[in-house]
Amino acid sequence: MMRLNRVLSGAVMILTIGASQQAVAEPVQIHTDYRVSLIGFPVASANFLTEVEGKSYRISGDLRSSALSDIFSKTRGNASVSGTVTKDKLEASEFLVSYTSGKKKHRTEITFKNGDVRSTITRPESKTKAADWVPLLKGDLLAVLDPLSGLVFPSGSAVCPRSLPIFDGESRATLHLTPKGVRPFRTKGFKGDAIVCTVRFEPNSGYRKNSSSIQYLRDLKGMEVWFAKHENVGLYAPVYAKVPTKIGKVVVAATRFGG
Repeated sequence: MMRLNRVLSGAVMILTIGASQQAVAEPVQIHTDYRVSLIGFPVASANFLTEVEGKSYRISGDLRSSALSDIFSKTRGNASVSGTVTKDKLEASEFLVSYTSGKKKHRTEITFKNGDVRSTITRPESKTKAADWVPLLKGDLLAVLDPLSGLVFPSGSAVCPRSLPIFDGESRATLHLTPKGVRPFRTKGFKGDAIVCTVRFEPNSGYRKNSSSIQYLRDLKGMEVWFAKHENVGLYAPVYAKVPTKIGKVVVAATRFGG
């Protein structure tokens, strides 16, 4: 949490999920853009394209750090996910995220079947686990969501309260969403009310028990995600999020929502 590239990497999950849209009768393409700021300074931007046909969806996009952030560590990444829209969630079949931060490169591929993890490939492979490592159990890979489309909710399903089981290729965690109210939100392509949820992070497995970053996230208060409904396709997706960190508040805001 103390390094800027960790802040940017942590923002990837929030950034990528907001581009998703619910399936409609005719094929449609949706563009969604985001800006990430840290204590008021721009540190990254993201652009996404969602393609929906029938009940099938695909999300693809990229993240890049700002010129200011590049002074510390240049970050570039891309992500994609495809799957099926169900009654209350987007259910992924294939997930991919790849990024470079400075000289470090990372790539994760996950395949799912009916919500269960079937395979995971990570490059570079993880090093020998520390003594305080909490291992993944077989049950941890069943009925989980990917970190891209996991926070996308079809109209008619609950936005919050809700508990989301997320698997990112290494760690299994649960995000607990609690309703906080409704706030007005406006950006290119959208003007209206957003549902505000507080978020609590619960680590489950695939992490170091004594990690200061994990302990910080577990004890963190004040994290919020706002969801807006795209009327044309009837889907709730994130348009704003704020995450307090050890070096200041990170804000992720949609500069374009739909269209």
